Amino acid sequence: MLYHLFDWFSKQDYRIPGGGVFQFITFRVMLALILSLIISTVFGKKIISFLQRKQLGESVRDLGLEGEQQKKGTPTMGGLIIILSILIPTLLFANLDKVYIRLMLLSTVWLGAIGFLDDYLKIRAKRMAKQKGLEYKKSDADGLAGRFKIVGQVMLGLIVGVTLYFNPNVVVKREVVRTGAGNVVAENSSGKKVKYDSVMVDGKVRVFTDAKTVITTIPFVKGHEFNYAKLLPESMAEYTYLVYILIVIFIVTAVSNGANITDGLDGLATGVSALIGICLGIFAYVSGNIKFAEYLNIMYIPNLGELSIFIAAFVGSCIGFLWYNAYPAQVFMGDTGSLALGGIIAALAIIVRKELLIPIFCLVFLVENLSVMIQVSYFKYTKKKYGEGRRVFLMSPLHHHYQKKGFHESKIAVRFWIVTILSVTMAIVTLKLR
Repeated sequence: MLYHLFDWFSKQDYRIPGGGVFQFITFRVMLALILSLIISTVFGKKIISFLQRKQLGESVRDLGLEGEQQKKGTPTMGGLIIILSILIPTLLFANLDKVYIRLMLLSTVWLGAIGFLDDYLKIRAKRMAKQKGLEYKKSDADGLAGRFKIVGQVMLGLIVGVTLYFNPNVVVKREVVRTGAGNVVAENSSGKKVKYDSVMVDGKVRVFTDAKTVITTIPFVKGHEFNYAKLLPESMAEYTYLVYILIVIFIVTAVSNGANITDGLDGLATGVSALIGICLGIFAYVSGNIKFAEYLNIMYIPNLGELSIFIAAFVGSCIGFLWYNAYPAQVFMGDTGSLALGGIIAALAIIVRKELLIPIFCLVFLVENLSVMIQVSYFKYTKKKYGEGRRVFLMSPLHHHYQKKGFHESKIAVRFWIVTILSVTMAIVTLKLR
């Protein structure tokens, strides 16, 4: 909003002292980071007090874990702090005309609303039990049914996939082999008149044109590019969009569930998400900068600059929320925050064309997801075969396994952060590994 206000003033030839600085993305990135930190720390305290007054406390199931009863009554739905800390700076400082910004705002609100509804239904079930004088025992059945969560995630994935495939403003720049300088108009392979942009990179003239194709970054391969059209026979190439949209739906659903499952210890999901956000910020910067894209031999994606404002707000909100969510937690994010964090990470990864790197930089989410799948599958298999279920882990998700082994939850969280730092570093290194 402020960006558009100052932009309007500049077009009207009104000179406001310092107003021109809003045209610089780096300045707005810093403002977004600072404001998100202020909202999540200063105003976050007020939101926590409000949640306490409304008695929106967490109910804890007796899982036999050390310190779990101490968490009883801790305010939940703290994900509202994260969402507000993302939305307000982005709305104030970003160019809202950009399709990537609109898509990320929608993703944040969409999954945040689904998580909020799930948290609300759980709290309502607790209150109803209390009114009836019954002892409340937390159950997954109290919240939003799993199938409705999946439907919501699938719908968001559908929106993201369709937008990124069909929106005319979503393009990558492909280099055109020619000599000479200056912008030229020529016929492309389809016989249409197109404008080629020439850019001076390291003293050499590089000529680029918009390419509307579903390609992504693939690690450890020369050229770093993979075209989704290769997944289908040439005769079915026109249906590539269906494959792409299905893959996007799967990614959004898997990552948002991974973040949701990981949110089981104080500060765990928050710290991991902040580190992943920094990684995605680096990807967005190098992919949106033509010189870095040329040097790293990766695709150049225009209009990613504004996305850095959203990412700065995302990282700032996670770090600020960690102030209250670190052990011992004063507030839990609930599904309001965890589903939104996962959806944001998935959408960002897809936008910057790094979705095939998700298993690397989202390693913790992946392992947590797999630990649940392995545990449930093996239990069902052994129960059918031997008559009694057996377990691979002491408890799933994996962080509870280590709790059962006697590790303190703060140590588990920090070690998972360290693993994320290593996985994030590895993901960045893949840009140069071929």
